[in-house]
Amino acid sequence: MMTLLLYTGLIMVSVLLTVQSAHVLYLMLYTWDQPDAEEKARAPEEFLPPRLSFSVLLPARHEEDVIQTTIDRVVRAHYPADLLEVFVICSADDTGTIGKAEEKIAELGREGLHNVEVVVFDDKPINKPHGLNAALPHTSHDVVTIFDAEDDIHPAIFDLVNTVMIQDEVNVVQSGVQLMNYQSTWYSALNVLEYFFWFKSRLHYHALEGAIPLGGNTVFFQRDLLVRLGGWDDRNLTEDADLGLRVSAAGERVRVVYDDRYVTKEETPPTLGHFIRQRTRWSQGFMQTLSKGTWKQMPTRKQRWLAFYVLAFPHGQALLGLYLLVSFGMIVLLKVPVLVALISWLPVLMLVAHFVTSVVGLYEFTDAHGLQATPKSVLRMAIAWYPYQLVLAYAAMRAVRRQLTGRNDWEKTQHVGAHRAQSSEANSDVA
Repeated sequence: MMTLLLYTGLIMVSVLLTVQSAHVLYLMLYTWDQPDAEEKARAPEEFLPPRLSFSVLLPARHEEDVIQTTIDRVVRAHYPADLLEVFVICSADDTGTIGKAEEKIAELGREGLHNVEVVVFDDKPINKPHGLNAALPHTSHDVVTIFDAEDDIHPAIFDLVNTVMIQDEVNVVQSGVQLMNYQSTWYSALNVLEYFFWFKSRLHYHALEGAIPLGGNTVFFQRDLLVRLGGWDDRNLTEDADLGLRVSAAGERVRVVYDDRYVTKEETPPTLGHFIRQRTRWSQGFMQTLSKGTWKQMPTRKQRWLAFYVLAFPHGQALLGLYLLVSFGMIVLLKVPVLVALISWLPVLMLVAHFVTSVVGLYEFTDAHGLQATPKSVLRMAIAWYPYQLVLAYAAMRAVRRQLTGRNDWEKTQHVGAHRAQSSEANSDVA
């Protein structure tokens, strides 16, 4: 009897994981499968004259190495300076970043550019959403946007969003974010491709269905809408996803734009420890938002189900990691009926399908950005594929443990500017 229960449980879990993996694969390929979705994702070929004004929020903590370059790129964007205001946001104890920001502001002031200031907050919690809320009252322009301290923005990003918001009559625009340094570490190519498929394909499906967990930066809000929604939840570790679902629940249409030419470029976490902490934070933030019940406010059952599905994904990721270990163990150590063995192997086959899709994505990503994928790159991905799934599962399980024990402190990700070195290499190769 126990053996029958074991086999039945194994088959049920295998089928569920297979269906879930197939659905994720469909979302990865959504814009390729739906020509109209790909068309909607593109940036306009011509931009309207500047009309909207932008308040740029740059939350930063211990970002001395990258903040000056980011400020410079934002201020020198191809948009009228009088329609841009920039706020670098720091906690009072981060004297290093404050000093670097003020040094850059003084330098820009000598050039006649006076649209940047530092906003310092001295209360808790010390995290990104609290800093954003502290800076929001300082803003005065039409549109509020967020960039991370290490971001390399495209100079035409404000022209793009100005055009999309006016032409499409939307109050929220999510533009593309892309990790760039795909050869830095053993896991970086797989991390880069997650962003590639998420922003290029999957977010468009969520926007179409009206249940979108927004990205943490390069997202633009009409200021009045942001104020009406009460800003960000400063106790949530994925305040962006939470706000996106609140936007959807309010009935606001979100326009997602992914165009390889205009993506905001970022870097993968520099060490495995930083990567695990980042993924733990994201997974726990989804768990927080799931418990908070934002998804229950969606107007339709399909939207509620989609939001629940996304927020519950880290639980499935933790289960998948455990399942793969059990599956391999049973294949090696136990003699099971052929049908049970075949069914238990289906999720593994889905992982193979995901890998093949990622290889194709690697070549498309590198071609779009003037980089070069090689058979060696693919081999490294193949070797890293299974360990990477285990790392993701471990981060999800770590998030479950933190959630159960009531820990919700913000584990910061270090930034070293590796994506800027990657961009310089690509430019030199093109030259």
